[in-house]
Amino acid sequence: MLVDPKDGRCRSCDSQLEIVGVDDISMTVTCAECGDTYTVETDAFGDGCMTYYVGFMAGRLEGGDDDDA
Repeated sequence: MLVDPKDGRCRSCDSQLEIVGVDDISMTVTCAECGDTYTVETDAFGDGCMTYYVGFMAGRLEGGDDDDA
């Protein structure tokens, strides 16, 4: 799932992030440009955990492709 650049960008190069994994307390993101991978809190993008975390988990539970959003 791609992160909207207005919500968050790579801390290393300021490029777009992709959420590649989640657990109960964090999300793992990878930069589309430099490949830097790191964990962030579930509410790191100022959405109150309702857009990215819930969206990623819903896609996983539905068996969908996490890259669609």
